[in-house]
Amino acid sequence: MPPPNDPGAAPPDGLPQPRRRRATVAVVLAITMSVLDGSVAGAALPTISRALGVAPSEAIWATNAYQLAVTVALLPLSSLGDIYGYRRVYMAGMVVFTIASLGCAMAGSFETLVAARAFQGLGAAGLMSVNTALIRFIQPRASLARALGYNAMVVSTAAAAGPTIAGLVIGVASWPWIFAINVPIGIAAYLIARPSLPESPRGRHRFDVVSAVLSAATFGLLILGLDALAHGGTPWAALAPVAGAVVAGVLLVRRQVGQPRPLLPVDLLRIPVFGLSIVTSLGSFVAQMLVFAALPFLLQTGYGFSVLNAGLITTSWFLTTAAAAPLSGRLMGRFPAGLLGGVGLALMSLGLGLLMLLPDAPHPLDIVWRMAIGGFGFGLFQTPNNRTMIGAAPPERSGGASGMLSTTRLLGQTTGAALVGLVLGWMPGAPIEGPKLALTIGCGVAAVAACVSLLRLRTKG
Repeated sequence: MPPPNDPGAAPPDGLPQPRRRRATVAVVLAITMSVLDGSVAGAALPTISRALGVAPSEAIWATNAYQLAVTVALLPLSSLGDIYGYRRVYMAGMVVFTIASLGCAMAGSFETLVAARAFQGLGAAGLMSVNTALIRFIQPRASLARALGYNAMVVSTAAAAGPTIAGLVIGVASWPWIFAINVPIGIAAYLIARPSLPESPRGRHRFDVVSAVLSAATFGLLILGLDALAHGGTPWAALAPVAGAVVAGVLLVRRQVGQPRPLLPVDLLRIPVFGLSIVTSLGSFVAQMLVFAALPFLLQTGYGFSVLNAGLITTSWFLTTAAAAPLSGRLMGRFPAGLLGGVGLALMSLGLGLLMLLPDAPHPLDIVWRMAIGGFGFGLFQTPNNRTMIGAAPPERSGGASGMLSTTRLLGQTTGAALVGLVLGWMPGAPIEGPKLALTIGCGVAAVAACVSLLRLRTKG
């Protein structure tokens, strides 16, 4: 822990103003960039494929490289944050992400772009792994729920807005600008963050290299297997990496059991409310990705909307998510998180169920209000769920909790995309029925997650 007179240290109950405000701005800028780049590049893949002369099946590695690097590095970097301080990991991630963004923009070949995207993913992992942990030291306890609500709003909005932003940028400039725009933002975020972000207590345990390798193998192979399913790979192509992930995962868990500061936070998963919150979070992101991966096919191929109109229709989801997230933070003082989460996921399930019942030729408003219900439910759920997860962990384990939260989000999104790929592969000639089946699955997943959330009412920790 930093000495009491360390000017970078956080006071016992958050930072004073205006330093708190500056630190919050730095965190918001950095996490927006890292989350946004996960979806912006995916929307730009057709343009990148044509510009660099690669097949669409190869172009997908411009997103795979980023996603893999983020996923395999999240838990190791959150562990490093527990050991060396969340500020150091965050600042290093910001530098790496900004430099890598410049590399992506200047890439003259597809191979160079993929390498730069992997490097960029490592920087993004540094930001995502300790983002929520830093908020715990920036904000006073009385404002933590509201701050986590705004953070959830930023993450959800950035993830959903990626395709729209990519379309706007490519509409007025060439594809490198979707990466180049990160450079001035990254520099600004660094200059704001350096004097503002607080130090955090540092652990005295050593970094577990073997566990880090096993963690990377577990989540990396699992992502590869699910991604193979999502993009039409054979069952065997998906089964082999998933089987390898299971073996590595078993070895990882066996190694972690009994350790006081495990890299995979099995100690936190033993806390009932934390474990239930992880399950509900996974379900929410699976359901959300089922919506956003299936809806473009339903709107554009099934109902004949243009790309622009389809993008405008889907904005209703993240607009209502943005409205609900801070509201749920205020409601946490009156209602338990399990109840708010259950109601939010039930509304999300209702919204997806209503989308399944769309008529054959819907008016845009028919879709917008249904999307708004689902998005509002998602936003109502996220804030109390994230607050419960972070609050259930001891302050010195905030890094592990933050890393697990981000890992769960990525696994949920990848699983949802894989399920949509499977459904559309089974029903290739059904432009309306196929996407609607994916929405049906999402409706069921959200409903099950709502029930799991309500189970938290029966536990105190």
